[in-house]
Parts: sequence; C-alpha cells; structure tokens
Amino acid sequence: MTPLLTDHLRAQASVFPDAVAYRIVDGCEMTFAHWEAASNALARSLVRMGVEKGDRVALYLRAEEALRFMVGYAAVHKAGAVAVPTSTRLADAELERVFEHAEVRVVLTDSELSVLAHQVTAGLASAPNVVVAPEPSRITCPRWSWEGTTPFDDDDTGTDTSTFQVPVTDEDLGDILYTSGTTGTPKGVAVRHRNTVLIPGEPRPSYSGHCWLHASPLFTFAGVGFVYTPMQLGLCGVYQPHFDAGRWLEVVEELRPQLVFLVPSMARLIVAHPRFAGAELSSVLICAVGSAPLAPSTLRALQERMPEAAVSNSYGMTEAGQAFCAMPRGESLERIGSVGKPMPPLEVRIIGEDGGDLPPGEVGEALLRLPGNHREYYRDPEATASTWDDGWLRTGDLARLDGDGFLYIVGRKKDVIIRGGNNVHAADVEAVLCEHPDVLEAAVVGIPHEVLGEDVAAVVVLAPGTRTTAQQLREHCISRMADYKVPRSIEITDELPKNATGKVLKARLRLQLSAAVSAAAERDANPVAGRVNSFGAAAVHPR
Repeated sequence: MTPLLTDHLRAQASVFPDAVAYRIVDGCEMTFAHWEAASNALARSLVRMGVEKGDRVALYLRAEEALRFMVGYAAVHKAGAVAVPTSTRLADAELERVFEHAEVRVVLTDSELSVLAHQVTAGLASAPNVVVAPEPSRITCPRWSWEGTTPFDDDDTGTDTSTFQVPVTDEDLGDILYTSGTTGTPKGVAVRHRNTVLIPGEPRPSYSGHCWLHASPLFTFAGVGFVYTPMQLGLCGVYQPHFDAGRWLEVVEELRPQLVFLVPSMARLIVAHPRFAGAELSSVLICAVGSAPLAPSTLRALQERMPEAAVSNSYGMTEAGQAFCAMPRGESLERIGSVGKPMPPLEVRIIGEDGGDLPPGEVGEALLRLPGNHREYYRDPEATASTWDDGWLRTGDLARLDGDGFLYIVGRKKDVIIRGGNNVHAADVEAVLCEHPDVLEAAVVGIPHEVLGEDVAAVVVLAPGTRTTAQQLREHCISRMADYKVPRSIEITDELPKNATGKVLKARLRLQLSAAVSAAAERDANPVAGRVNSFGAAAVHPR
C-alpha cells in the first residue's frame, strides 16, 4: 500500500507540531498540529453526516480561505472520500455541470460563495449538502478552523481531534481534478491514491524553516500539488491569495523563499515591475514557471536576476500526474525554450502524423508514459480511450527532443496556423512580439482567410505607460521573422481572456478576432460604417 498523503501529515505533526506548515501573505498561519487536529475533527463530522467511502466532496472556497481548503482536502481523504477541488470562476451552469458530473455528495464552501452553491445544488436531482465555514474570529475561529461549522453545530465529534482515517487502498479514488477547459468542456481526471503523491516514499519528517512561495489557485493541478509537497520537502508553504507583482517582490525580500512557482502572466508582470531591477532575489534556488509557454525574453530576465537559481518553464498536465522534467542549474540560458529533461520513470515520444517516432530536432506530437501511474477521465470511457493508447498519453502538444534528450514544447496542435500552405507556430510569433520592450503579453491565433485558408492574428497587452502602436509592432515582427509568419491583424487591448490557471482562452480570441476582421472588411466596403473593433482598442489590418 502506497503511503497516503495524510500519513505524511500525521508524521510531520507528531515530530514538528509547533512548526508553521502554511502562512498566508498578509494573513494568518497554521501549524502542523493545527492542520492535523482540525482535519481529524472535520473528517469525523463528514462521516457522521453520512459521507461514505468513495463519496465525492467538493472544495469550493475563495483564495482567502486557503488554509481551510488545506484542512478540508486532508479531511476528505481521512474520511475515505474523494476530493473535488472546484474553480471559483465557474459560471452557474458550469458549476452545476461539475457538481452533477462528479456526483458530489457534500460541498465545503465559505459564506461568500455559499449563496451560489445553494442555488446551484438546489437544482440537482440529488442535492448535495452544503457545508459553510464560519466567519473567522480572532479569538474563537481562526482561518484554518472548521469548528462551529453549519451543519455541524450539534456535532460533538468537532471536539475530538485524535487520529482518524477511514481505510482506503491504492486503487481507491482520491481526487477528481477538472481540466482547465481551454480546448472545450472541462473533463474530470480520476486520480487514485497510488498516484496522488508527487514525492513517493515513506514519510520522513523534516523541517528546515525555509519556505516555498506560491500564488496559483489551489483548485488547479499545480495548486493541489502545493498542498502537501512543501511539507514533504521540509518547507513552510507561503501562499499569496491574490497575485500582485509588487507585493510578491516584497515577500521574496522579507521571507527569502528557496522555491517559487509562477504562471507566465505573473512572471511577465514581475519582470515589467519598476522594482524588479533592484529587488533582492538571491534566496531563490528554484523558480518554476508553469501552465503555459514562457516567452524566452521573460525567462532570460528572470535567470539574469536570479543567477544562482534553476529557472525553468516547467511542463505538466493534470492527465500526466507526477510526470515531470528537470532543468539542471545553469542550463536554462543554454537551452532557451526547453522545459527540461524528462525524469525517469517518465518516457517521452515525439510522433509524426503517421504515428511513427520522429528523430531528434523534428516537431511532432508529444506522447507521455509513466508506468504504474495511468490516469483516466471520470465517467468518460470514450474520451479516455481517445486520449490514452497502451498507456501512452496523447498530449495534443507539439514538441521536439534535442540530441541530449531535452524537451521543447512548440505549442498546441491547434496552435499551428497553416497560412497559404506554410506552417506557423503561434508560440514562435508570440516570442518575437514579447521581445518588444513595451509588450507585456501576446497571444497569436489563426483566423479564417478566403484566399490563404488561415491568417495570423495577434492580440497584445502593452506595459503600463507605453504607447507603441499596432503598426510599430508589425514592423518589429517584419524585421525578425519570415514574412508569412508576421501577423496581418494586430489588436492592442487591456487584458487577455484567461482561465483560472492563467492560460489564454484562444478559442474565445479566435471568435473575437474573426469577427473584428470581418467587420473591418465590411467597413472597407461601406466607408460610412463605424470604426470600433471588438476589443475597443487600436488595431491594424493591412491588406
């Protein structure tokens, strides 16, 4: 039997009860003893209210309630139930679909989100119980406690904090993690207890007092991984509920974390911040940037300011679980664009359109295999069969391996724009746009074209206080890439549409840009038409 994540927590709490397990930036903190005791009490309460082994329990909590999320996550596993971390950014219909698809029995939520949770669950055939965390009080209810929670008010198990664990096996479900849905409706990835642990092995309690700074939503794959991994590394977790680049730089100077995790949009905001050039960042030994491709210019800026750190554009998928690559220290600037070298037992293949393996340097679809840790989609056998083939996960990512075995992610298969017979990788164009000093973020997509089949279109966010025009950006591209790669349409806007993990919603951009270009064509045919595009921003649409 693989040790449970809760086994690691019990071991840590017994050896380092008074050590700080988690700290919220500008908030409160929680010791390992608090975490262990509060999760034991909540697990007992869940079982007493009728939660049985294998029942699904949703964790639907605001970022400010991160400590309660961590207590709840441990409690669900201790109750033998299945945790369903749920995005707080879902619309009513999306939330209802997740609760219904996961067959949720209980929803753990907070006072602000409880209204929507009650509304959504009331419409389900089998209405889940909604458990609302109490408002925090400095004296009676800290931010990690569930004591006094409705409907546990009359539950005398709330005072029993002794060890509690409903027996589970390796093959029992531990989590259902919903994908970000950038390519369609989110799917629930079934995670069994044998592959919930990112760092396998028997619990070995340790505590260095150093910390890991994180700001990604806890309901994501990266966020859930943050719950236990700092503890397993002997670190204190520090969580920033609402990312702010200036405050992030201050926290790094104040707490001197050894590890930091960012998504590309956060990294870009940090690099563009006025304080970045003079900030004290020498404590950072590992700077991982994940969830989406990182612009080479941003990676260079981070590595130059953190010369002793291993700065990498990490690569992972909810479907892939513990599969990861490592970038040796000092290699990131030598291998710009690489996400590192696949670490055993992870296997990586690059295949062509015919399904055959491609030689080093050639771009094809990346297939991943992690023996013994196969995952599947919950209640979706057809999607499972089309995504996994003999244990190999079809990622949908275009990639290449170099001669030394380092992996480079070029983009999504759907991000290849075929413009007049020429293949254009969106990530290549985005990287060139982001090299412009005034560009904060850029997204490139293909849009329909009556002659070329597809055309290249870009949406750009400028750094605050800059005034670069769309035409100037196009000239910047012309001087740095082949003419067929240069965006014909460039929009400048205030922000890009993103999901909770920071990934750009390119399907939405395609629709908006296609509509904008069509409207521009109509205006050319009818000069008296209005001149406002779909983004309400400056644009260039050269013919």
